Amino acid sequence: ELVVQFQVLNQSCQCVAWKPRPVGVWPCPGESQHVVAGYSDGTVRVFSVSRTEMELKMHPHAAALTAITYSTDGEMILSGGRDGTVAVSSPRTGMTIRVLADHKGSPITVLQCTRKQYHDFGVEGGELWLATSSDRRVSVWASDWLQDKCELLDWLSFPAPAGPEGLDSLPPSLAAFCPWEHGVLVYVGFGLQKEALFYSLRKKQVLRKISLPAFATSLSLSPAAPFMAIGFGDRLLRLQPCPAGAPQDYAGHDDTVHFCRFAPSGRRLLSASHSAVLVWELPGA
Repeated sequence: ELVVQFQVLNQSCQCVAWKPRPVGVWPCPGESQHVVAGYSDGTVRVFSVSRTEMELKMHPHAAALTAITYSTDGEMILSGGRDGTVAVSSPRTGMTIRVLADHKGSPITVLQCTRKQYHDFGVEGGELWLATSSDRRVSVWASDWLQDKCELLDWLSFPAPAGPEGLDSLPPSLAAFCPWEHGVLVYVGFGLQKEALFYSLRKKQVLRKISLPAFATSLSLSPAAPFMAIGFGDRLLRLQPCPAGAPQDYAGHDDTVHFCRFAPSGRRLLSASHSAVLVWELPGA
């Protein structure tokens, strides 16, 4: 059932994210849930679902947006553009407080935030976040936005053979923090081998690799159990136990599985291709 629909004329919505609720806080009656969306004209719009209205429009980018997320406390919006810039904006004031150009020249494919202990990895800040770009680079940051602190923790660059001209024809570069293994991130992308890499931020090295049947086109890690969901270009969706185990492969899509995402409970998985959105039940998750 379609509950709410927002329309922005003459612009393409490129990315969208839900505002997180603070940990341990139950929703209040009448509390509005918010969605933030990034558009092809470089604008960011915040929508109230309960009031069915746009509450805020910002313009932090000169190029189309390709990735967007909230900080873990919902107080900041991180957005990435096709030109590789990352902007940090406040939904309270509508101001952009920081622009990072470290990935400039390559589209941002992933932005993700996760909570951290204050002195994890010897840097200050309440959260870690990562940015991934199409040129197989991943930057990891520690930040405390209220104190205006943002420190580069690690910079990863993954090798690849000489590929076809133009990044658009290559599989995407994707990375995610591992929910069940503290201080580890998972990376998939065009490379020397078809594999998923588990990288330790503490040891500064790849801990292990999981072979894949093809280069991945989408990636999601379950927040409830050690499982990865991986989409591929041949209409295949794979559920991969970690660190080892027999994978389960599922057909049903009509095209490349370009998106997959576990629900917060880990009991459902949503995947999407060109003209199909599938919702999967995960028994025992």
